[in-house]
Amino acid sequence: MQRRPQPGKRLFDVALALPAAVLLSPLMGITAVLVATGVGSPIFFRQRRPGLLGQPFTILKFRTMTNARDADGNLKPDADRMPPIGRLVRAASLDELPQLWNVIRGEMSLVGPRPLLMEYLPHYTAEQNRRHSVPPGITGWAQVNGRNVTVFSARLKLDLWYVDHWTLWLDVKILASTFVKVLRSSGFKLAQPLDEVDDIGLHPDTRKKVGAAPANSHPT
Repeated sequence: MQRRPQPGKRLFDVALALPAAVLLSPLMGITAVLVATGVGSPIFFRQRRPGLLGQPFTILKFRTMTNARDADGNLKPDADRMPPIGRLVRAASLDELPQLWNVIRGEMSLVGPRPLLMEYLPHYTAEQNRRHSVPPGITGWAQVNGRNVTVFSARLKLDLWYVDHWTLWLDVKILASTFVKVLRSSGFKLAQPLDEVDDIGLHPDTRKKVGAAPANSHPT
């Protein structure tokens, strides 16, 4: 897999991300205080995710869930670990704002396929893996066409459409559409159950349930 050429994209990202980080810093400060008081410390969620060409980087988000566990010491379901402040931050997509730092560092783009989990990498087909030929984004074509209620197979197809049809103008349209969707809170479900969207068995918890093919295999 080779990197897909995207002339001008990095300049576009920096030109928007730097002033956005400055202008939104008061909002991020308020969000940090809300998370600290309503969710707890640490205020940031950090996780390794696959970036350009599948190379790992550390994604940064505001934390929206606690580490509450059941009597057996297991983490409770997502819905039971998300306090009211966490729900507010997640519903308004404020948890994604720290990723402007990832964009400034060159690890992400403003627009691109969302970076999923590292453990999914061995289970993509060669075609699906092309989503990593461009930098991952804070928002993307799949997000403005369903957000987190869209099943994985459809999301990956939308990601590949974006890879094959990318233009700077398309990025502008996706950013504008994202703003509208966030304001309307459309296409989003808090604590979306994984088994409702992982229809191709990318996650270990759903792989056996959907009868997914072995890693690196190609569907016929």
